[in-house]
Amino acid sequence: MSPARPAPVFPYKLVATDLDGTLLRPDDTVSERTREALAAATAAGAAHIVVTGRSVAWTRHVLDDLGYEGVAVCGQGAQVYHAGEHRLLTSLTMDRRLAGLAVDKIEAETGPLLLAAVRDGLDGEVLIGPGYRVQEGPLVGVPCTDRAELWAAPISKVYLQHATLGDDELAAAALRIAGDLVGVVMAGPGVVELLPLGLSKATGLSLAARRLGTKGAETIAFGDMPNDIPMFGWAGHGVAMANAHRELKAVADELTTSNAEDGIAVVLERLLTG
Repeated sequence: MSPARPAPVFPYKLVATDLDGTLLRPDDTVSERTREALAAATAAGAAHIVVTGRSVAWTRHVLDDLGYEGVAVCGQGAQVYHAGEHRLLTSLTMDRRLAGLAVDKIEAETGPLLLAAVRDGLDGEVLIGPGYRVQEGPLVGVPCTDRAELWAAPISKVYLQHATLGDDELAAAALRIAGDLVGVVMAGPGVVELLPLGLSKATGLSLAARRLGTKGAETIAFGDMPNDIPMFGWAGHGVAMANAHRELKAVADELTTSNAEDGIAVVLERLLTG
């Protein structure tokens, strides 16, 4: 009788995955191979945590489809959400006066901005200003013709677009002009965001990890955009997808295949087989 094979030893206690461009394939699904790899990692003793720029309102349906019942970090770190209990554990809002001042300062140099804002809360609406180009998604934005309405209730973030400036150019300009008032991240194509100053995925992830009893050095993180850079700085090992932005690739510890080619599973399977 051959001896029983030892259970796989996984070298990390926490697997942190971004959603768009990372865990989700281009069709917004999670492959069976990736699901199995994550399940094997958790069976080996690791916890899986989703860390996304999406607000809870735009994330809940994905987590429900995954059968995900743990803690998730949403809104670029502003929200820590318990998926199994469908409740917010923490939620950080922007100073709306500073947000409006930052927008005014940026527009003074770049010209008119196209704006949207995310209301705070589990069901936070996305208010869409005139001209803002809305990407396809699970929620329909609420048209907002009066800019003052953007600041009328607590918000978690502001989205910026510009008629002629590209994403990298707009993010760089916003950071240079208003980086002393607000945080600035580029989170995806057409997605430049203003956040509370000092907020990042790393701050939200560190809060969630503390609840799970894990540390940065015990974490492997996967991402694809510049907003994942702080998360890579906090984690013990950062893995960029093949489709990642060049700025994230430059600071990654490792590159994997794309989100369309099960890049997360490729790394997890290797680690699980030792």
